[in-house]
Amino acid sequence: MNNIAYLLALHSINGLGPVRLKSVLEYFQDPKSAWEAGQRELLQIGIPRNVATLLIETRQKLDPQTNLQSIQKSGISWLTFFDDNYPKLLKEIYDPPVVLYFKGEILSVTRQGGPGDEKAIAVVGSRKMTGYGKLVTEKLTKELAEAGLTIVSGLARGVDSQAHKSALEVKGRTLAVLGGGLNRIFPPENSQLANDIAKGFGAVISEFPPDAPSLPGNFPARNRIISGLSLAVLITEAAEDSGSLITAKLALEQGRDVFAVPGPITSNLSRGPSILIREGARLVTSAQEILDELRIEKIQNSKFPPGARLAKGGKVQRDLKLSETEEKILSTLENENKHIDELCRDLSLPVSLVSAGLVKMEICGLVKNLGGGNYNKIC
Repeated sequence: MNNIAYLLALHSINGLGPVRLKSVLEYFQDPKSAWEAGQRELLQIGIPRNVATLLIETRQKLDPQTNLQSIQKSGISWLTFFDDNYPKLLKEIYDPPVVLYFKGEILSVTRQGGPGDEKAIAVVGSRKMTGYGKLVTEKLTKELAEAGLTIVSGLARGVDSQAHKSALEVKGRTLAVLGGGLNRIFPPENSQLANDIAKGFGAVISEFPPDAPSLPGNFPARNRIISGLSLAVLITEAAEDSGSLITAKLALEQGRDVFAVPGPITSNLSRGPSILIREGARLVTSAQEILDELRIEKIQNSKFPPGARLAKGGKVQRDLKLSETEEKILSTLENENKHIDELCRDLSLPVSLVSAGLVKMEICGLVKNLGGGNYNKIC
């Protein structure tokens, strides 16, 4: 695309969404001509009067070349719909962004000639994540990342943040799609996470101009990019009115698979996945089920908790000497997460004894502290 400065300037105009902007570019053939067009000609090709007026007012105060230089100084790169290395899956949706701003690297193909970030799965869910949601998001995301899938999410609080962090923990790739500009990371506490992603482990992406705020109305548009970049969408935990269900709906409209993790029926955050499952989403309880459904090679996972070795039949054999109390604690955690107070009641043991056993087993990789005094057994 020639005259990229003028394209980025046009892209900054509210009301010139992806569909309308593409029609403008098809008519004028050149972004510079579109930027300099008169109001009458803009109205003739179907641009609403208020948008045409805004364009004319904006070009009185925005210099395209200065705007381009400002974006470059911010360390921001971009891809346009017309570039050969624009994400292939995203290009297939109804309204792909004309411009994608990003920090980091979007891989159209790997150095080995593999699929790069085109082999991706979105992992999304509630901002108010429970201990259960954290557990399943961390477990499934890590296994999917280890299998070579790029993890796509929205950098939001809760499940989204956990998905990005879990991918980074196993040195996997992850793409974070924002609902605002790259110069205004939201939520602000995830600025460091965004930096970590951009430094060699993926990219932070937005279709919004770099200084655009993260407004509520931006997030449905953001969600279509999350699903559009992905082969499938996985919802690990979500309320009935969660934005994650919008992402799932968009994924279905785009012809993507949708997977949902069942949860405790007593939790409001299990209602979203339950609704999706009733409506045809695939119920999954393991990463391998997702890989099988997507026909992706099985996980080759050789990582086991400290103090463990691989026994016959592929099961993890523990080589630890546990006390009778520790064995009882582990047995009690076999099928469900429990709070330390509940463990004390179930086993009729003092909290000091149970706490000491949990600390030892956590160090050895047998149990995991989910926060708030809740623990689970690591399979």
